[in-house]
Amino acid sequence: MSREELLNRFTKAFEAKLQLKIEFRGETTYTIAASDLRLVAKFCRDELSFDYLIDITSIDNFGEEPRFEIVYHLYSMSDSIHLRFKLKVPEETGAVDTVSDIWPTANWHEREAYDMMGIKFNRHPDLRRILMWEGYPYFPLRKDFPLEGLPSEIPDIAFTKVTPMEGGPFVTVPSTATSKDREPRARPPEL
Repeated sequence: MSREELLNRFTKAFEAKLQLKIEFRGETTYTIAASDLRLVAKFCRDELSFDYLIDITSIDNFGEEPRFEIVYHLYSMSDSIHLRFKLKVPEETGAVDTVSDIWPTANWHEREAYDMMGIKFNRHPDLRRILMWEGYPYFPLRKDFPLEGLPSEIPDIAFTKVTPMEGGPFVTVPSTATSKDREPRARPPEL
């Protein structure tokens, strides 16, 4: 099936449910309602052979409502076609249905979105933190999370004081050198 045929089938199947279609540099992105997620996901897998969920990403549109967007990146191995669809999630609910039973790889992607942004996935089989420790009260990738971090009272797991940005291992040094030469790992260790 060609890319055009596949996109036409998708558009025809969900014409009334598609909120927005964006074409950019040969890539297509559809915006759907969160309530249509499972219907669209099953159709993509079963009818259009999108057998590979590449990634699920989340975006914090701090100051706007709905605050969050979730973006699903799909790939059809048999047709070599990419598809992206996204949906908006309000901060008040902060939840959307899981697709981990449709694409098992969604399990960890959804856990990461929960851990870093606080977006919950209804009926997820094991929704717990994947990068931060259980009981950590913040969501580090939200735009209102301070760049310098927040103090922690848990010794030996994280910094016990706010970590200064200046002179850190991942801070580049201002200069006229190229980006490659300013990169922290390119510098010799300070004695």
